[in-house]
Amino acid sequence: MLFDLGHLLATPSALKHLGEHRTTPIHLIGRHAHGDWGDIHAEDRKLNDQAVRNGFRLLSAYRIGGARVYVITEWDRSCTTVLLASEY
Repeated sequence: MLFDLGHLLATPSALKHLGEHRTTPIHLIGRHAHGDWGDIHAEDRKLNDQAVRNGFRLLSAYRIGGARVYVITEWDRSCTTVLLASEY
């Protein structure tokens, strides 16, 4: 794991969507915590890599069942949230 995750949270809509597509929030959080930022642009990957070292917010995005699912860790590492992009 590259950084602390803090409290783990997920929105009801994200949990429902992931369950419908046989994916768990923990699977996505694990990818996020190990630096697999998912389906984001190269520039955003670089920003996340810098954020790991400098303590800024981290955002990963994964395409699951036709929807984008975000995993966001706050800058202070107090919490990590799984949510649908449409909820952001």
